[in-house]
Amino acid sequence: MPAMNNLLSKWIPVSERSRSLALVYSGMYLGSVIGLAFSPILINKFGWPSVFYSFGSLGSIWFALWLRKAYSSPKEDPELSKEEKKIIMGGSISKEPVTVIPWRLILSKAPVWALIISHFCHNWGTFILLTWMPTYYNQVLKFNLTESGLLCVLPWFTMAAFANIGGWIADTLIMQSIGFLGPAFFLTQLIHVKTPAMAVLCMACSQGSDAFSQSGLYSNHQDIGPRYAGVLLGLSNTAGVLAGVFGTAATGYILQRGSWNDVFKVSVALYIIGTLVWNLFSTGEKVLD
Repeated sequence: MPAMNNLLSKWIPVSERSRSLALVYSGMYLGSVIGLAFSPILINKFGWPSVFYSFGSLGSIWFALWLRKAYSSPKEDPELSKEEKKIIMGGSISKEPVTVIPWRLILSKAPVWALIISHFCHNWGTFILLTWMPTYYNQVLKFNLTESGLLCVLPWFTMAAFANIGGWIADTLIMQSIGFLGPAFFLTQLIHVKTPAMAVLCMACSQGSDAFSQSGLYSNHQDIGPRYAGVLLGLSNTAGVLAGVFGTAATGYILQRGSWNDVFKVSVALYIIGTLVWNLFSTGEKVLD
């Protein structure tokens, strides 16, 4: 993900950054759609190892294509014409690569810490839905494995769609507030729903609004420090991954002693904390040159 952010800062003009980030990252959601839809079928027909062989093989095919077609910057791509390079490089970050990372300067900036904390709060809810949703569908809604897989597709498909909608109408502060408060609202409604259909709808709406983060949180790294976009995403994404680690474990611990409502309450609380931190300390202006 840091590499993708860095590549986009070189290949995409600033005016098209949010929509491009949304388009690229929506690939992750579409991958989840395909994975969650086909994994139960593969498991039923060929056993659980077939899932790893299938998607591992696809990764190998992608890697071969990547080596042949991808370049770190427009300067290095021999297939681009001079006119194309001029258009791309005229509106993107064209400074020399960073050789020394000013860690003390970076970590002294409040907007950087706002990114790190917000990424943690955001990913807590996202990872819980990713890792525990099939279990929730099976235990609470009583769906079988195949039904759970197919219904898990809907929220991720919604995320892919709404990420791109957010990218086209992006104002990073507003989009990220929707990306926090939207999921928080719909998770609170799960406590009150009575039917499986409404529960699935709440999940879809929660993750759909979560996708607005692609044009908020995930584009802000390039706003505040375009030359350090990869470094900044590396920092904040580390916090995001730790949220996945702790959130997944904490969910199991909570379920042993409480209920799914308690799981959702923790996620809602972190979404609200993320909203406050984001709106108080983040900025769309460059703070690192």
